[in-house]
Amino acid sequence: MRCFNCGCNLSEHDFCTSCGADVSLYKKIIYISNRFYNDGLEKANVRDLTGAISSLRQCLKFNKNNVEARNLLGLVYFETGEVVAALSEWVISKNLQPKKNIADDYINMIQTNPTRLDTINQTIKKYNQALIYCNQDSQDLAVIQLKKVLSLNPKFIRAHQLLALLYINSEEWERAKRELTKCVQIDTNNTVTLRYLKEVDDMLTPEEGVKPKNKKKSRSDDVVKYQSGNETIIQPVNIKEGKGVGSLLNLGIGILIGIAIAICLILPARIQAEKATINDQLRAVSEQSDAKSATIDELEQQLASLREDNSTLTQDLEAFMGRDGSLQYYDTLAKAADAYLTNPEDVPTVADYLDEVDAQLNEEENEKSEAFEKLYNTLLALVGPVAADSYYNIGYEDYRREDYEAAIPNLERASLYDSRNGEALYYLANCYNSVGRTEEAIEAYRKVIELFPGTVKATKSTAFLAELEGGE
Repeated sequence: MRCFNCGCNLSEHDFCTSCGADVSLYKKIIYISNRFYNDGLEKANVRDLTGAISSLRQCLKFNKNNVEARNLLGLVYFETGEVVAALSEWVISKNLQPKKNIADDYINMIQTNPTRLDTINQTIKKYNQALIYCNQDSQDLAVIQLKKVLSLNPKFIRAHQLLALLYINSEEWERAKRELTKCVQIDTNNTVTLRYLKEVDDMLTPEEGVKPKNKKKSRSDDVVKYQSGNETIIQPVNIKEGKGVGSLLNLGIGILIGIAIAICLILPARIQAEKATINDQLRAVSEQSDAKSATIDELEQQLASLREDNSTLTQDLEAFMGRDGSLQYYDTLAKAADAYLTNPEDVPTVADYLDEVDAQLNEEENEKSEAFEKLYNTLLALVGPVAADSYYNIGYEDYRREDYEAAIPNLERASLYDSRNGEALYYLANCYNSVGRTEEAIEAYRKVIELFPGTVKATKSTAFLAELEGGE
């Protein structure tokens, strides 16, 4: 016995000689646990498995770490057919003592044998199905299932007891007694088995124990008895000819009664099975219908989305195309060329057309023809400087009035039409900075520094750029 505190071996004293802990109560608990273990072992040796289970459970209540008790309890469970409960105890035992534990052999014996493991699973499923049949009052089907269970696991006590109970319910006392006798051979002191056996013996004793009185035998009382399987057939020796019709009538009534019993017992189970099959088919059809409905809904959503995309693309195409099918910016460029040829002095009108072309070019990303590019650049070169000065003057006036939002469009156009106008680009950067468009201001200051190095505006742009980039 080891100390619960430090793990040192304990002596006869009531304290641990290593750590000084008081172990008097601990010793009593361990002694009681060991007594229950010995009691359970003795009961298991004489096949009192129910008593052994009770004692071993008490043992584990006092000392849950008793590995030997858990292994023995698992063996007792396994002997009574409770394989799942046995595995549970062996797994706990293995976790308590991973090395040098015989529970490993027990677990491997079951888990490494696929056939035995499948047999255990089939036993549990069939026993549960028998319980379902009992709840449905289909006792014949329950008896069939229980016989299959016992063919797979002959030591399953609960299956023997349930089968005996069904025989008792149908007043088949001899069969019930045979099943209960098998239970007693497995577990000699099972309370449920003994209670059922007492009821069966009470029903069998009056017939087997009472001695018949001596009576004079008459020729009409003579009968012939013989065994047919498990049934005793009693046949009269002398049958009068006049009773032949009555015998045939009784035979017919017996056949009708047998048919009626078969219909009452078998037909409900067949109807229940057919209902279950129909329900499964309805469920499968319903699932298929739901899947098709979901597919149809998805396709309808895709169709609606495609229609919406088609409408949007059509509108965009109509916006970009003229009446004759050409792109609008070609038409706008033609108008700009016509305005310049008609009145070269009307620079603002030509500039407006070029602004419109530029806006349309930003929206439209299609490839431009070489003739279009040449005409556009020519017009831009012709009217660009004059238009740049005009836009610069207007933008600069707004800049001086600190109307930066109004100044930005004109200064942008001035920079576009005359890339050498550094003042327009510098004031545009200041406007961006003043209205909080920091990224655009940084880009504009960099262009000033790059295009006009060594100038005052480049120096100022460098200072502003450092300030903006440092504040990010």
